Amino acid sequence: MSHVTPEGRRARRQLTTQIKDGLRDLHNQLSALNRQVGGRLAIKDTDLDCLDLVNRNGPLSPSALARQAGLHPATMTGVLDRLEKAGWIARERDPADRRAVTVRALPDRGGELYRLFAGMNSEMDSICAGYDERQLELLAGFLRRTADAGQAASRDLATGD
Repeated sequence: MSHVTPEGRRARRQLTTQIKDGLRDLHNQLSALNRQVGGRLAIKDTDLDCLDLVNRNGPLSPSALARQAGLHPATMTGVLDRLEKAGWIARERDPADRRAVTVRALPDRGGELYRLFAGMNSEMDSICAGYDERQLELLAGFLRRTADAGQAASRDLATGD
């Protein structure tokens, strides 16, 4: 094992701090973007987050969606009521179990979201074009592990650990 100098440890701590600060900055900027999109569509931030989860992972049961969003089931009921009334989602009976309900996004509204996020998606394509495949794999893995860490931390807070 090689010896790491105090300067090397300090440089590593500084880089790690820059990454954490960058992730916080990214969170704040994406939150601001989501508020702008939500404002244009008259959707609350939490509702937009849940709509994104349904679009990406649906159809989902309301309880699975609540778990993924980190929301109380009673809160989820209000979110789904608002999204359904505005024509973003549909709640349907599960054909396998008529007592169960699934939530799915309505495809005819997806274009509105796509148009509002088009600028950011275009910018992301440009940024990613500057990286080779190996670098993109590294970044994708880092982001996946970071999201998993956030999910675990959220779950620990929710369970009181």
